[in-house]
Amino acid sequence: MTNSHQITFSHEEREELLKILKTRFEKNMNRHDGLEWAKIQEKLDADSEKLWSLNEMERTEGEPDVVGHDKTTDEYIFYDCSAESPKGRRSVCYDREGLESRKKHKPENNAMDMAGAMGIELLTEEQYRALQNLENFDMKTSSWVQTPVDIRELGGALFCDYRYGHVFLYHNGASSYYGGRGFRGSLRV
Repeated sequence: MTNSHQITFSHEEREELLKILKTRFEKNMNRHDGLEWAKIQEKLDADSEKLWSLNEMERTEGEPDVVGHDKTTDEYIFYDCSAESPKGRRSVCYDREGLESRKKHKPENNAMDMAGAMGIELLTEEQYRALQNLENFDMKTSSWVQTPVDIRELGGALFCDYRYGHVFLYHNGASSYYGGRGFRGSLRV
């Protein structure tokens, strides 16, 4: 999770973020039919760490939005809803091991460490497919998704995109990175 020294942003930044999130929420009711912004904001106001994570999602151009509500835990679920894989999170290997295995042309970071530092999780394949049921995303880019241990132990990692009216799941070496591949995150508040 995040370090407490990172969770500092001004009152003005906080208010600006809440305004952005509320506007996005109201413009995209198809993503969260039946949910009320006031209840979501109440949760956000009570958890500055989660609000900071949403700020990081926004800062890296993920355009986070509410995609559901878990009634069992009373948590609201945010996913990155940018049309393409977030610009501020592209050109990264899957994880630290993949990054460290590169002999040359290493990217600056990796998806798993970035997500951890932001206090979010990479989408799973199931979550990615659920997101695509709301709208079409990643029609030009692709996004790393959580990779099962057995695949990762063999050096691979998984990513998805949306082409030809379908979600595609692919594999690549975890050390690979491309300008058009980033990652989408999820956060429960």
